[in-house]
Parts: sequence; C-alpha cells; structure tokens
Amino acid sequence: MATVPLKDELDIVIPTIRNLDFLEMWRPFFEQYHLIIVQDGDPSKTIKVPDGFDYELYNRNDINKILGPRASCISFKDSACRCFGYMVSKKKYIYTIDDDCFVAKDPSGKDINALEQHIKNLLCPSTPYFFNTLYDPFRDGADFVRGYPFSLREGVSTAVSHGLWLNIPDYDAPTQLVKPLERNTRYVDTVLTIPKGTLFPMCGMNLAFDRDLIGPAMYFGLMGDGQPIGRYDDMWAGWCCKVICDHLGLGIKTGLPYIYHSKASNPFVNLKKEYNGIFWQEEIIPFFQQMNLSKESTTVQKCYVEMAKQVNEKLGKIDPYFVKLSDAMITWIEAWDELNPPAKETTNAASK
Repeated sequence: MATVPLKDELDIVIPTIRNLDFLEMWRPFFEQYHLIIVQDGDPSKTIKVPDGFDYELYNRNDINKILGPRASCISFKDSACRCFGYMVSKKKYIYTIDDDCFVAKDPSGKDINALEQHIKNLLCPSTPYFFNTLYDPFRDGADFVRGYPFSLREGVSTAVSHGLWLNIPDYDAPTQLVKPLERNTRYVDTVLTIPKGTLFPMCGMNLAFDRDLIGPAMYFGLMGDGQPIGRYDDMWAGWCCKVICDHLGLGIKTGLPYIYHSKASNPFVNLKKEYNGIFWQEEIIPFFQQMNLSKESTTVQKCYVEMAKQVNEKLGKIDPYFVKLSDAMITWIEAWDELNPPAKETTNAASK
C-alpha cells in the first residue's frame, strides 16, 4: 500500500450542521487521517458520520466546557466556528473543507486528490519577494526563469495553501444576483505565490495551513448569531494572515488543488449577512494595506495582539463591532495559548 503523506501530522477540520454523507466521496483520500468535526447550531442534534472514519466531534456545549468564558470568541451559527478545531488540534498541519464540497475531476477525468496537492504546496517553498513568470518554480517541469535573483531562489517556508473550486464560484451576493447561472469550468493547472504586500480574498472551503507557522492568526472572527456581519470570516483571517506572513517572512500559495463546490448559498440571505461588510471592506482593506507591525512582534501571537490593538484604535471608529472584534482577537490568543502552551516554556520547566 502507498504511504500516506503526513498521516500523523495533519488533521482535517470540518464545520457542519448536517450529516456528513459527503465524506463517502472523500473516503479514498481522507480515511487515513484524523477528522475534527465542529458541529454548529443545536448541540442536541446528532450528526451522523459514515463508518470507518477516525474523528472527534465538538458541539457548542463542548466549546463552552473547554473554553469557559473565553468561548465567546467562537462564532455561533456560522462556519467561522471551524477555527475552534484549529485550536484543539495537536497536529502540525490543518486541512479544512466545507460539507458541500465534493471531489473534482481534472481535465483528463481523473479524481483530484485535493489533500495531496495541498501537502505538496505546504512542503515546498514560496517566493513572495520576486515573481517567477513560470509560476511555481518548484514544480516538475518548471524552474526559475532568466533574471530571477539567485539570492532569492531558496524561497521561504509556505504557511498557507489556498485551493480553488470548480462549478459554483465563491462570489459575493451582488455578483451572485447578477450572475446566478455562472459556473466555473476552467481548470488552470497553476500554483503561484501571492507577492509580498498584496492582499487576497481567502476562501475557507478548501484551505490548508501549517498550524505551527501561522495557526494563531487563523481566527475566523466574530460572525453569525448576534453579530452585524457574516461571510467575512475567512477573508478576515486571510487579511490578518497575509500581513503577518509578510512581516515574519512566510509565504502563501494559491491555485491548485480544485474541489467541486456543489451548492450555491441563497444570494438574498447572503446579502443580508454581507451588507455591512460590503461598505466596511472599503476601509478595512486600506487599513491592512497600510499596517506596519513593530520589530518587537517576533511571533504570530505578538503580531496578532498588536494587530488587535490597531483594529480597536483605527477600525473602532467605523463601528463598535470592531472594538468587540478586537477584544475577541485577544481572547482567542489567550485561549490558543492556554490550549497550546509554547514548547520553549515546557523545555525550560523540564531543565530546571
């Protein structure tokens, strides 16, 4: 039997409100891995998971029990609850996928092993400081082109692998409304590094990351029930992660692998969730574009706490929600550190 890449080093995190029949399709690719399922909504509802999968399931009662008063930082009735799975994982890598995402086929008709491609992306370097016109120079059949500085050819560690989707595109509500029948049928066989200083809209439905390198910044914000905004959870995490990756010299790749996105969410419901975000993003994006983190911020946690303070000072003027979000960002880091004590401290304690 072929070896399973990173079998003991990767968790698959799935947020859901329904039975996970979709896993049957993913069985050949996921069965060897450990799943962390974060059940949203009513905790008394039983979620069925197909036989043969190794998994742990957390509902809202579990989140409250594990985090206590800090559970307030985990969104309710929103797929942003998935980031609780990132926090309780003990593995180096995370792959997260939505339950309406199926196995896609490549142009030759072969099933795409999305997880295997994400692992390839994460295990090979990124090149954020100089763009290679042949895209990813580390892929078979590609290399650095003439004129690419030799001093930059080692690249940097890849923190995030952002995959794409065939069929239903990841559109906002206004675009969904004007293009209800649009489908993405174009398979582009490319992976590229997002350049330093460039933000991107991160989609959480087909995403992998190195938890050790960037995990504490993968907070999907305060969304859903009781919040004035939804559907910006993954994008918020993406903006925060990108600024921190740029600051700490890490890379983010986007492109392959594709999954097949099967269900379009209701554009009218989405518009209600996104309404504030559509206005706010015009100020949020320049805020992230202009953000400078101090040289004292040498870890992801320190960067994130510094970022939270800037969110309070600068975005708090837009709406009180951002003051609340800033507090939640700090609570998230406190909860993360409590469940994931830094390794150095344990080593020092052991050596005393």
